[in-house]
Amino acid sequence: MSSPSTGIPVLILKEGSSRTKGREAQHANIMAARVIAEAVKSSLGPKGMDKMLVDSFGDVTITSDGRTILDEMDVQHPAAKMMVEVAKTQDNEAGDGTTTSVIFAGELLGKAEDLIAKNIHPTVIIDGYKKAMEKVLETLEKIAIPVNLSSKEQLKKAAMTSMASKLVAEHKEYLAEIAVEAVLQVAEKKDGGYKVDIDDVKVEKKPGESLRDTRLINGIVLDKEVVHPGMPKRVENAKIALLDTSLEIEKTEFDAKLNIETPEQMEAFLKQEEEMLREMVEKIASIGANVVLCQKGIDDVAQHFLAKKGILAVRRIKKSDMEKLSKATGGKIITNLDDATPVDLGYASLVEERKIGDDKMTFVEGCKNPRSVTILIRGGTERIVDEAERSIHDALCVVKDILEEPKVLAGGGAPELEAARILKKYAESFPGKEQLAIKSFAEALEVIPTTLTENAGLDPIDILSELRARHEKGEIWAGIEVIEGKVEDMAKVGVFEPLSVKKQVIKSATEAATMILKIDDIIAAGKAKTPSVPPKGPEGEYGAGE
Repeated sequence: MSSPSTGIPVLILKEGSSRTKGREAQHANIMAARVIAEAVKSSLGPKGMDKMLVDSFGDVTITSDGRTILDEMDVQHPAAKMMVEVAKTQDNEAGDGTTTSVIFAGELLGKAEDLIAKNIHPTVIIDGYKKAMEKVLETLEKIAIPVNLSSKEQLKKAAMTSMASKLVAEHKEYLAEIAVEAVLQVAEKKDGGYKVDIDDVKVEKKPGESLRDTRLINGIVLDKEVVHPGMPKRVENAKIALLDTSLEIEKTEFDAKLNIETPEQMEAFLKQEEEMLREMVEKIASIGANVVLCQKGIDDVAQHFLAKKGILAVRRIKKSDMEKLSKATGGKIITNLDDATPVDLGYASLVEERKIGDDKMTFVEGCKNPRSVTILIRGGTERIVDEAERSIHDALCVVKDILEEPKVLAGGGAPELEAARILKKYAESFPGKEQLAIKSFAEALEVIPTTLTENAGLDPIDILSELRARHEKGEIWAGIEVIEGKVEDMAKVGVFEPLSVKKQVIKSATEAATMILKIDDIIAAGKAKTPSVPPKGPEGEYGAGE
C-alpha cells in the first residue's frame, strides 16, 4: 500500500500477510463453503452413500453422519470452518439434521452468489434471507402435526426416520424400539411437559455378535471387572454402597518421619494399618451393603476383607458413571464412611460380572425405577459398532426433541416444498430487490428434495415437477418416497421428523450463510515459521561432530 501524494510505500500489514477484497473475497468464501456442502451432499437420505475417512494415524471411520464427516475432515479454510460450526451447532442443539443444515447453507450461498452477480448488494440479500427465515419458521409451526405422547408409535417412527439413512438401516425398527424405551425411562415430567437429559442414557459398545444382539439394560453396565478373585461374581438383591472415598490408608499431606527401631514396633504399625482397613470394611458390612462400587482405589488388604465378607467390589469407576449409578439404583454417593447409613444404599435385583467379547464387564441391572439406563451395542466389526453408536445417538436425540416439543413434520422433502411454495407467494408482496432474495431462499429450500431424488438415482426434474403440482393442489405432505422411487403422502408412509430439528436447520443454516455473505475483506497473517533445530551430529549430541 502506498501513499498517493509521495508514492512512498507505507507498510501496514506484517510481512507475509495477504489481503483479498470485495467480490474476490466473497467468491472465495462462498466457494469454500459450497465445497463443504458438496462433500456431504451424497450422504443425505435413505439412499445416500457413506464416506470413508482416514485420519493422520491411519484410523478409519465409515459414516454418513454430517457432523462426524466434517469433524474428521480437518478443514483448513476459515469460511469452510464456519460450515463445520453449523454441523456442530445442529448436533449439539437438535442431535439430528446435520447433513441437511450444511447442504441448505451451501445452497443459500450459491443462490446469493447469483444475486451478487446481478449487482444486488449483500446487505439486501441478508435482509431478504432474514425475512424469509421468519416466514419459513412460522409456516413450519402452522403445518406441524401435534403428537399424542401417550402412544409410542410416532416416537418410534421418528426414530426410524433418523436411522433410515445410516448403515444400521435394516435393523432400524429394532433399534428405534430400544431408543424410545430408553428415553421414556429417563424422561422427567416437569410443568406439564417432559425434560430429558440424553447423558442419562449410557451407551456402551463391544464388537461381537450382531446388531440384533444390541439391548437395553434397566441399570448401568460398567466396563470394569470385580477387583478380587475371591469375591462373588454374582449378587442377587444387591444393596449397593456408592463410595466417593478410597478404601486405603491416606498418606500424610506433609513430610513425616516414623522412627521404628524394633521388629515389634514395625509389626504393631502394620497391624494398626490392617485394623483401620478392617474397621472400614466392618462399617460397610454393618450398614447392610453386599456390593461396593468405588470411585477411587481399594487397598489389597481391604479387598481381602471384603472378599471374606462375601462383598462384591469394583474400583476406579468414572465420576460420570457414579452419578448414573446413583440415578439408576437410587443410592446416595457416600463421601465419608463414618456418616454412612442403610438409607444411603442403592438397590439392584442383580449385580454380575460377565464376559463380553474379550473383556469382563459388570452389569448392575433390574433397578426398580431407574432414572439412568444403558444401551449395550453389539455388532460384527468395530466400524459397525461405532456407526451404530452414532445412529442411536441421533435416534435418542430425536425422541428427546419430540418429548420436549411434541410436534412433528412429515419427511421426504415435503415441509421444504410447502414452505418454498408459500415463500414464493410471500415474496410478491415485497417491492424491489428484496423480493429476489426471498425467492432465492425459496429455491434454496428445494435443494433437500432435489438431493434426496438424485441420491436415489431418480430424475429430479420429473419428481420436482410432480411435487410442485401436488403441493399447489393442497397436498401438504406430498414428498419423495425414495425406497419406492415415487411421490407419496409422507404422513401416510409414516416418515416423521421433529419440528424442533427442522427449525434448527433453518436457523443455523441461514445465520451461517448471512455471516459469510457479510464478509468483503479477508486479511490473513503470514504463517508462523517453525523454529529451526540445530543439526544432530554423529554422536547424537546437538552440534557434536562439527
